[in-house]
Amino acid sequence: MGTKIIYERFVWFDSEVSRKRYPNATRLASAFELSAKTAQRDIEFMRERLNCPLLYEPVRKGYYYEDETFSLPMMYLSSAELSSLLVARKLLQDISGGYMVDDIGSAVSKITSIIKKHAAKPEAMDEAMSFHLIEYNPAPEDIFRTVLDACLGRKTMSFIYSSPARAEAAERRIDPYHLFNYMGTWHVVGHCHTREGLRDFRINRIQSPKILEESFCLRHNFSFKEYFRSSFGLYKGKSSQQVVLRFTAEKARWIGDQIWHREQKVTIRDDGSMELNFPVADFSEIAREVLKHGAGVEVLKPEGLRQTIRAEAEKILKIY
Repeated sequence: MGTKIIYERFVWFDSEVSRKRYPNATRLASAFELSAKTAQRDIEFMRERLNCPLLYEPVRKGYYYEDETFSLPMMYLSSAELSSLLVARKLLQDISGGYMVDDIGSAVSKITSIIKKHAAKPEAMDEAMSFHLIEYNPAPEDIFRTVLDACLGRKTMSFIYSSPARAEAAERRIDPYHLFNYMGTWHVVGHCHTREGLRDFRINRIQSPKILEESFCLRHNFSFKEYFRSSFGLYKGKSSQQVVLRFTAEKARWIGDQIWHREQKVTIRDDGSMELNFPVADFSEIAREVLKHGAGVEVLKPEGLRQTIRAEAEKILKIY
């Protein structure tokens, strides 16, 4: 029997008790065409698992709430919704290095206490599936929570940031707009008061974060959807160029179903090779992706990216 129907029985019984109609197992069984034993098990489940303060009144032959202010939480999750919640828990567990798992697990237990005996448990999900990432950087829990609280509360924050482009760490003050995970590494994007512009910061490079009293409003007409749609990867620029890559037929068989960009256009040639066309604002990240595929891909456009790949290939050749 579906969990939605089971929950409807709980809701009905709670409503009858709240109206002081003193329902019992017989009435519950009659209302939903159940056996008396099943109806009694439902009542016991409400008392023991849902912590309903039900007491039996012998004179009225029915139940009432010892605490009259109690009400059953009006929430229902289908099995599909519960499964999605468990998948999200497992994903966060694997990409976060383990932190947040206890809190998420506790939330899952509270949210799904009504139907968890009818669906997959978190432990089963751990055995059934996992997410494996490479070259990712888990963020320290205390720093992650501070940044998240600042984002949710629309509060300006300060921190010490260690950038790989500079030898020394520097203090930054930002309005954190959006927290996101890219390729297994947590980032926050927002308005940097030091640089007076939109900047991206990796959470694992942040030290001593502090939430300030100052509140902020979004600048730059910021939309995180547009921010990620604007170019390939994390690197942004004032303008973009169309990149055209040609993969060999053999390489195309391996990567033909990959999504490199939301606006990409794919053309399969008669010889089985594949051309991939999409906009890029900065060559840094796309160059690394192209080099991963070695001789299996050629940059057709733009010329600037071709020269970048050629220069790097010459450096590699000198090593070998």
